[in-house]
Amino acid sequence: MIDKKEFLLQSIIKAYIEHLEPIGSTQLKSMYDLEYSTATIRGYFKKLGDEGFLAQEHISSGRTPTNEALKQYWLGKLNFKLSGINIKALEYLANNIGLTVFLKKEKSDVLQNIINVENRYIILEFTSFAVSIKYSSALYKFLSDFLQSSLKDILKISKDVGAYELYSTINHTLQSSDFEIFNYKEFLSLALNYDFDEFTIDRFLKGSILDELKDGLYFDGFLPQNYMGICKFCKINNEDVKMFVVGELSKDYEYFFEQIKNF
Repeated sequence: MIDKKEFLLQSIIKAYIEHLEPIGSTQLKSMYDLEYSTATIRGYFKKLGDEGFLAQEHISSGRTPTNEALKQYWLGKLNFKLSGINIKALEYLANNIGLTVFLKKEKSDVLQNIINVENRYIILEFTSFAVSIKYSSALYKFLSDFLQSSLKDILKISKDVGAYELYSTINHTLQSSDFEIFNYKEFLSLALNYDFDEFTIDRFLKGSILDELKDGLYFDGFLPQNYMGICKFCKINNEDVKMFVVGELSKDYEYFFEQIKNF
């Protein structure tokens, strides 16, 4: 059971996410029909401000949750597993709420065959697709040792040993059919406003950044301080997909995830 201070902090965060404006003690009491007096609420607001969870622009204004408060709030709210996703609802809400959603299918292909085409090209046949790269005897011999290896392992190995043509060719093939971005414009605004370098923008827009992510929440160091990313594994049309949602901390992620679930 959460204590009074924690309850009031969660209440003001919820109110702020809904209205996106400073919340006063009287307003909060009215919104949620709280049993506490406005004086009691103000007292807890002061304590929460001293602890770095609420901010106040000036003495007569309401309070807003800090980035730290919002991070802690979402860490507690978004720790769940997803199953099926409604893709139409996802597309609509990403645009309506102001989020960018990156989707990448989780391929379980294995390398089934390697073909030498007249010492000019190498064709790599995976379970559901094939790619071709320029022939090299050393590369052909090297790849022959990885027959029946998973696509994920082949990508990691090719990157680790500097076989960049192979790595980029596979990624380009996957991107054209197995990677989607919803609300592309929102991400570009973020990238421009915070001066993302071309390498970082490229990693997002080509989907390679998703290869590094595990299920969970991502904050500072990965994104600007008032933004976060949420990585979730889910299914779309019975296919395994990795989803990465990016937006401001103040967006209503609880509503977003509730609405995109397939029931």
